Amino acid sequence: MPRMLDVSDAVRAEIGDEEADRLLAGQNAPGSYDCTSCRTPGDSEQERTSTVLFVGDETAVLAFAHAGCLPSQVVQVTEEQLQGAVRSIGAAGEMTGADAAGVPHATLPEQAVLGVTSGLVLIHGELHPALVVEPTSAIARPGTTGTGDAFLPLLVEQGFAPVTELASVPPVLHGWSVLLAAGQLHAVLQPSADGGRPVAWWQAHQPLQVTDSWRAAANKHQQVLLFAAPVGSIGRQPREDLLRGALDRAAAHGRLVAAALPLAGT
Repeated sequence: MPRMLDVSDAVRAEIGDEEADRLLAGQNAPGSYDCTSCRTPGDSEQERTSTVLFVGDETAVLAFAHAGCLPSQVVQVTEEQLQGAVRSIGAAGEMTGADAAGVPHATLPEQAVLGVTSGLVLIHGELHPALVVEPTSAIARPGTTGTGDAFLPLLVEQGFAPVTELASVPPVLHGWSVLLAAGQLHAVLQPSADGGRPVAWWQAHQPLQVTDSWRAAANKHQQVLLFAAPVGSIGRQPREDLLRGALDRAAAHGRLVAAALPLAGT
C-alpha cells in the first residue's frame, strides 16, 4: 500500500530518484515508526509522514517524523553522533532494515531541530509580530559531548536578552533579520563569521504562510520579535492566547530570551 510520505527535493537528491520512488510506493518505508521529533508512534499508512535524512561524513540515516512535527529535510550531523545513534539503535533491536542504497531506517534520538511558531504578542496595548523558537531536544555547545542544554547561553552570547516578563519590547539585535517575501516567512538571518552576507540561522523547508494581521504588524513595526526557549518550555500551542500564556510561564522561570529583529522584505 502506498505510504503517506513526503520526500523533499533535498532528501531525494541525497538518496536518489529510484530509492525515493520506492519509499513513496511503500516498498521500503515502514508502516509504523517512532517520530524522530516528538518520539511518539506514527503510521505512514494513516497520517502524513516526513522523511528526515541525517547525514554525517560517511554515514546517512533515514528517519521518519509526523509531518506536523517536522518537514522532510536533510540534517547535517557529526559522524560521531550518527555512528553512536546507529549503534544504540542496533543494540536495542530497533532498526527496521536497510534499503538498497545502504541507508538504514532508524530514529535518531538526540539531533535537535528548531521548531518555529508565529503569532501576535500584545505589549503596552499594541500587537507585535513574533516568532517563537523551541528546539526538539537539548542543544549542546559545539565541540562538547555533555548532556546539558546550552541553547539559551549560546543565544545570549549572540546578543539575545534574557526575559523575565513580557512587559516591554526587547532591544534590537543588529545584524540579524527576518526574511519575509510575498507574505511568506523564509528565514531568520544572522551575521556571517567572515563579515560577508548574512547567513540563515533558521530556514524554512518551504516558505511558511503568515496571517494577514501578522504581516500587517510586521510591515508597521518593520521588525519581528523573536523569542527562544529550551525544549519543553513552550510546546505546540493551537491559539495565540495559549502561546502567550506559555511565554509568560517560560519567562517567569528564566527560560526565555528575546530580541527584536529588523524585517527584511515585505
